[in-house]
Amino acid sequence: MKRFSGLRNIGLAILILITITLIGIAGYVYIENYSLLDAIYMTVITIATVGFEEVRPLTENGKIFTIFLIVFSWGTFAYAISVVTSHFISLNLRDTFHRLKIISRIKKMRNHIIICGYGRNGQQTANELLAYRQDFVIIEQNKIIVDENKEKIENIIQGDAATDETLIEAGVKHARALITALPIDADNLFVALTARSLNPNIHIVSRASHESSEKKLRIAGVNHVIFPEKVGGTQMAVLVSHPDMVEFLNHLSIHGSSPTNLEEIDCGSLRKANEILTIKNLGFRKTIGINIIGFKTPSGEFVINPMPDTVLVPDSKLFVLGTREQVSKMKEILANYN
Repeated sequence: MKRFSGLRNIGLAILILITITLIGIAGYVYIENYSLLDAIYMTVITIATVGFEEVRPLTENGKIFTIFLIVFSWGTFAYAISVVTSHFISLNLRDTFHRLKIISRIKKMRNHIIICGYGRNGQQTANELLAYRQDFVIIEQNKIIVDENKEKIENIIQGDAATDETLIEAGVKHARALITALPIDADNLFVALTARSLNPNIHIVSRASHESSEKKLRIAGVNHVIFPEKVGGTQMAVLVSHPDMVEFLNHLSIHGSSPTNLEEIDCGSLRKANEILTIKNLGFRKTIGINIIGFKTPSGEFVINPMPDTVLVPDSKLFVLGTREQVSKMKEILANYN
């Protein structure tokens, strides 16, 4: 509303200035019988108070008219300049304070996710992270896009994601992951190199358009390379060959319509456990009714439908099907072994 009010004031000032100019032109044509060009010239130099000579000596009526034109136009001109200046100064100050507020908030964030680029892929990523209740920061270079979205997105900053300064402002040193979704592969490469140099432990996911870029991105430190076109093509093929399977998997997302969701549980809390813990003796299925469908070893090996005697160790993960209440209860049980 403040922005529209400022624009309204600018419009009013310009309208008054145009009105004074038209009055001046009409007055010189009527009183001094000036031609249209001479009347415009006299009006402009009078309003601007530049002190140029008149087209020809003024009559008494012309002098009186000029005095009133100077008085009214000077006040109007000063008002118009002050309105325009204050509007843009206000905008700059508002943008500056807004950015400082965001950066101050980001400094307190830990283990968040950084999204570089707010195009189609960036927007979809942000929507998914919102649904997963993940904290994230968006870096977008286009000021227009930032201005259009800063009211609805809490943490969005303008800047070049390939520079140290911007990534540091986004909290890269304390972030757990970075997603670079820029449209040009070379830009994603530079972002990955910069982020990896600032935070060696950060998990990086990069968008890529060409398969030839994958190797370079991997060398730059990217953990996962995503090809949107390939993913889209794969999903379309599965939709026509196994439509019910896709629908079933969609219902398992954390923000799906089904109460049962697919979750991953980190077993990092088992570091201080004094006994050997297995899926069976923890009794997740019996006590809370949750289904364990996968297991990831600390070395990165995936086990589908793990056996009951699978030993849970630090840095391993469990993949489960269950309600939010069941997942919360399972995390509480594991936390007891910390």
